[in-house]
Amino acid sequence: MNKRDVIVIGAGAAGLFCAAQAGQRGRNVEVLDHAKKVGRKILMSGGGRCNFTNMYTGPENFLSANPHYCKSALNQYTQWDFIGLVNDYNIAYHEKTLGQLFCDDSASQIVDLLLNECRKANATVTTRCEILQIEKHEEGFYLNTSLGEYQCESLVIATGGLSMPKLGATPFGYKVAEQFGLNVLPTRAGLVPFTLPPELKEPLAAISGISQPVRTACNNTDFLEDLLITHRGLSGPAVLQISSYWEGGEVSIDLSPQEDIHERLNTAKENQPNITLKTFLGTCFAKRLAETLIDVMAMPNVPLKQLNQKQLTDIARQLHHWQVKPSGTEGYRTAEVTLGGVNTDGLSSKTMEAKQVPGLFFIGEVVDVTGWLGGYNFQWAWSSGWVAGQHA
Repeated sequence: MNKRDVIVIGAGAAGLFCAAQAGQRGRNVEVLDHAKKVGRKILMSGGGRCNFTNMYTGPENFLSANPHYCKSALNQYTQWDFIGLVNDYNIAYHEKTLGQLFCDDSASQIVDLLLNECRKANATVTTRCEILQIEKHEEGFYLNTSLGEYQCESLVIATGGLSMPKLGATPFGYKVAEQFGLNVLPTRAGLVPFTLPPELKEPLAAISGISQPVRTACNNTDFLEDLLITHRGLSGPAVLQISSYWEGGEVSIDLSPQEDIHERLNTAKENQPNITLKTFLGTCFAKRLAETLIDVMAMPNVPLKQLNQKQLTDIARQLHHWQVKPSGTEGYRTAEVTLGGVNTDGLSSKTMEAKQVPGLFFIGEVVDVTGWLGGYNFQWAWSSGWVAGQHA
């Protein structure tokens, strides 16, 4: 029987960071993971450079059935605390946009930081270990694993969500929660590209690769970022962000959020009355996008002088309020995060411990706290991991 003070299941961002924190308190800690390699999601994040936090992290950047739940952890361990740790390791980084911080070199530097923190805290990391059964007794938790039996006082579940199953994502954490009587909220893919119905997918697929600054909006939320047209549908930061708020129905896309198309149309009609609508739109968008929009929106491609005020108003409205009804999303296969998960009502926001099961903690993506695109989910991993590490 392997006896430990703390066992953390899951060697991702939250799990490794939690293990290091608990170890620094003098706790005997071991991390168990079923994968061959730790931190695989970290390694591929941010195009291999890991968007490890966001300078502007706040509770408003997270989705949860209880929007207040994340406040305590984010206050206890802030983005500035993690940035300080990155600086301690002399990892060079840069701000890409909107407060997003990326390693200059490689995401492997963040994995190395986490493993080094675990080593310094004498926390052991064990891979290729499958958890077969968990039981709770008076003296703590018993784990039957493919590497033998373990016993621990505190058990931390840091197994992530369902996104990116190729990297080893499983519903394990949700099953543990349900085993111990915690409620698990319905899950769905978040930060994920949209798929489109054939009548829209086919014309847009012909211009895949084109990017356009837009404002996406649905359910009283909007994002001003880039949209990317793909072979399968719509992607890019503007789409990934709004996908977390989409529950079916239409998404409104402003294709020209920083310029008034109606104003430009009127000016062009006055100064260049003989140019066609297609030629005009080619001055606002990439030419291939302009041509496709005319077809998709069934606009009259005639000289501007032939268009009356109502037609000009309608054209501008279509471009500023393009109503797109996705047929769905690409699902967990390409989703960056999982929405929903372990209901925060059953957890302490100050410690991450299950209220009715002393010694059982849930952290990171397995919990019903989901960040925006841009480093927020990593910050939730650091904050929730740090907090649990102080109490496990």
